[in-house]
Amino acid sequence: MLKFSIEAHLPAGPGKSGRGRAGLIETAHGAIETPAFIPVGTKGTVKSLTPELVRDAVSAQAVLANTYHLYLQPGADIVRAAGGLGKFMNWSGPTFTDSGGFQAFSLQGGMKARKSKFASAGHSETADEEALPALAKVDDDGVTFKSILDGSTHRFTPESCIDIQHAIGADIIFALDECAPPAADYDVQKRAIERTRAWAERCLVQHKKCQQDIHSDRSLFGIVQGGRHEDLRRESARQIAAIKAGVGGAGFDGFGIGGTFEKADMATAVGWVCDELPEDKPRHLLGIGEPEDIILGIENGADTFDCVAPTRMARNGSVYSSQGRLNLLNARFRDDLGPLDPKCGCYSCKNYSRAYIAHLFRAREMLAATLASIHNLYYLVQLTKDARKSIVEGKFDEFKELRLGRSK
Repeated sequence: MLKFSIEAHLPAGPGKSGRGRAGLIETAHGAIETPAFIPVGTKGTVKSLTPELVRDAVSAQAVLANTYHLYLQPGADIVRAAGGLGKFMNWSGPTFTDSGGFQAFSLQGGMKARKSKFASAGHSETADEEALPALAKVDDDGVTFKSILDGSTHRFTPESCIDIQHAIGADIIFALDECAPPAADYDVQKRAIERTRAWAERCLVQHKKCQQDIHSDRSLFGIVQGGRHEDLRRESARQIAAIKAGVGGAGFDGFGIGGTFEKADMATAVGWVCDELPEDKPRHLLGIGEPEDIILGIENGADTFDCVAPTRMARNGSVYSSQGRLNLLNARFRDDLGPLDPKCGCYSCKNYSRAYIAHLFRAREMLAATLASIHNLYYLVQLTKDARKSIVEGKFDEFKELRLGRSK
């Protein structure tokens, strides 16, 4: 079972919340030093990388896969027969699966991402595309949706979502929640947190049943919703934190912060939630991957992060750097023989030039996505490691000032 300990806190005082912390999450397949960025392997693979590259070149401590996609293909029973997610994908470290709820809810329509305005948590590989036609319907018992692969009809309930995730076999799994569309009004968001609470209770009961019936050692995180409204965010956090089930009235092992945020207020909203959640359990900020958002999320109490953005950007020729984001398809990189980032120590930066990787993209060579993905993931993994070190050493303010000036 999961254990969480805290090594150091940010100082509290005038103008300082003291929310940020450096900790350790211990799972059956290894420990995760936090803060930590968790690469996304949506379908049981981090796109364009082998597990060995994720471990050795990226230095990732864990990976996160998507329940919705693995349920549709290849199917949870196949993953279970292979020995669980880790063995299926040849990853020996800790694993996460999200609930798949965001992907199912996005099929209702109305989930058009607003990149310039919203930081959208829990999104899939296609979340920044135009809203799909309504292919899902939600009710108090669950969500019915059509497969994006063949149009067949499927249904997630809190109980089935937990059963599927136990079959997939990740170390850390998430409760099914209702993720309201970004522009949903207050009343819609309020109904969503009420449904999320009711489903969280059912998820926890089913999780305890699975633990008893199949002797599973999975750890379950409850998810906080509430949109961009302080009272709803705080109410949702209190509700989810208070849920207990099973022998001894055990609650959730940790918490996910989900939903959608006004980008300018994302850090504030994370702070609202973390003020209400138990101090002794880990907090995962779903679907957040911009460097500045990660730094502000850490400062406000989030411990782990995941996002598809670094690999999606990489496949499109865009990379993070200490000089700002770079588009390698720009003409100026054709003959630039310097590394992607002179301040980066990743495999790609040590061995290849901007000109070479830009050439690979123009030539449509598959290696382009691999080298750029290694760099982008390493950049975020190292960012969180540096943040951790700065918290332990009492130098987070200096770290934040340095990195926010060059993280965009």
